Amino acid sequence: MSVTIATCNVNGVRAAYRKGMGEWLAETEAEVVALQEVRAPDEILRELVDDQWHLVSQASQLKGRAGVAILSRHPLEQVRYGLVEEEPDVDTGRWIEATVELGGTPVTVVSAYLHSGVVGTEKMDFKYAHLARVSQRLQKLREESHVVMVGDFNIVHTERDIKNWKGNHNKTAGVLDEEIAYLDEWFGAGWVDVQRQLAGAEAQGPYTWWSQRGKAFDNDAGWRIDYQMATPQLAGVAGEFRVDRAESYDSRWSDHAPLLVSYDL
Repeated sequence: MSVTIATCNVNGVRAAYRKGMGEWLAETEAEVVALQEVRAPDEILRELVDDQWHLVSQASQLKGRAGVAILSRHPLEQVRYGLVEEEPDVDTGRWIEATVELGGTPVTVVSAYLHSGVVGTEKMDFKYAHLARVSQRLQKLREESHVVMVGDFNIVHTERDIKNWKGNHNKTAGVLDEEIAYLDEWFGAGWVDVQRQLAGAEAQGPYTWWSQRGKAFDNDAGWRIDYQMATPQLAGVAGEFRVDRAESYDSRWSDHAPLLVSYDL
């Protein structure tokens, strides 16, 4: 049985719905949809999402910031909110995980929104502290067979994941070697970058985020910062992927595009 998992940073769910996210959600074949940067209270999200979806979410303690959710056509169980028992406010609304039965197989899905960071500010300190907590949680999750961490990692892995590598490498947050080292650590520990596995090591992109400035979207000057990162057992049954890139700048409902992967379970 082929099942599809989707992830997207919605850049504010209320604005996204005004621009067409609801129509995309009504038409998607995905069994599970993970959202990041919801930027709305949990009750507002529930009002927007059709009742056909099971929903778990965590809004940020910082009003108007972050926020993550998992939508599923099947019941969500063993829900975990956050990385640690007591998180700094800046980390809330950035991690939620739940188990859902897909094709008869229990799969743990994590919706993660990692810090973006700004070079030379305390926001980078928050990012590195958060990444360290993610590493600790991933060590525990790696003990399970079918786990996928999806979401906006806010880090490109290689020059194949960004249009302008030279202009950003070790200059811009998200393209710093110190950040990339965390991806190297996770992949080195056995986690699989599913899109990269399916696209091939030499493929450029496809990207999932484009700056709102200038002609970045029109010129496809993007970044691949949204991931589906799975255990080897789950990555081994990944079939196809696609990025639901809008046809035009004006038809986008987020500055990110949904990333969808099918798994043969």
